[in-house]
Amino acid sequence: MLSSDLQACLFDMDGVLTDTAAVHAAAWKEMFDGFLREWSEREGIPCTPFDLAGDYVEYVDGKRREDGVRSFLASRGIRLPEGRPDGPPEAETVHGLGARKNALLLRLLDERGVGVFPDAVDFVRAVRERGMRTAVVSSSANTVQVLKAADLTDLFDARIDGVVAQERDLPGKPAPDMFLAGAEALGAQPRRAAVFEDALSGVAAGRAGGFGLVVGVDRVGGGHAAALRENGADVVVGDLGELLETR
Repeated sequence: MLSSDLQACLFDMDGVLTDTAAVHAAAWKEMFDGFLREWSEREGIPCTPFDLAGDYVEYVDGKRREDGVRSFLASRGIRLPEGRPDGPPEAETVHGLGARKNALLLRLLDERGVGVFPDAVDFVRAVRERGMRTAVVSSSANTVQVLKAADLTDLFDARIDGVVAQERDLPGKPAPDMFLAGAEALGAQPRRAAVFEDALSGVAAGRAGGFGLVVGVDRVGGGHAAALRENGADVVVGDLGELLETR
């Protein structure tokens, strides 16, 4: 249930508002597996392929693109130069691999389209009708394009995404800085704002920021609900409609 003390709601996008988390995971896997094959052949060192279940959640889900690249590569004992943020996808650098992933993501989104979670759309409309302000806080650099494709742009008063984070040099999740910037943009103190996240790094960021409510959104089932709680979620729901009753 939502407390009447709350003034603002901050939503992650992929996996909370839009059904695009699986597309992100597929793009990460295709990119990393291709890189690891080339790396293994050249270096003569076998590398375990990217695991959609474990590696996606552990190393890249909810994080800024370059942070995800570094985190996963470190798990395989690989370190690459940073490269230029505007460098080409062919470059064997952190930013180069990030660019490869983004190109694959855009291709997959074009092929599959952008799905939305109806419960999330209904929930955002309901809290706005109650006078609460809303923001999207997403590590994705494609947030504007995805929101437009999903026809969700008009439902939010502010946006803090991967582009904004890079412009302001905000650390990515699990650091709380992006959510704190979202609360500031809405004119709300963190203790009067709620965070909605499906990623472990995201709920950890909400807890680190001292937010009044951290909601874990479990779209996958299994043991994910327990992991969300362990990382900082106050409550875990599979449908945001469960939270509409005000206490």
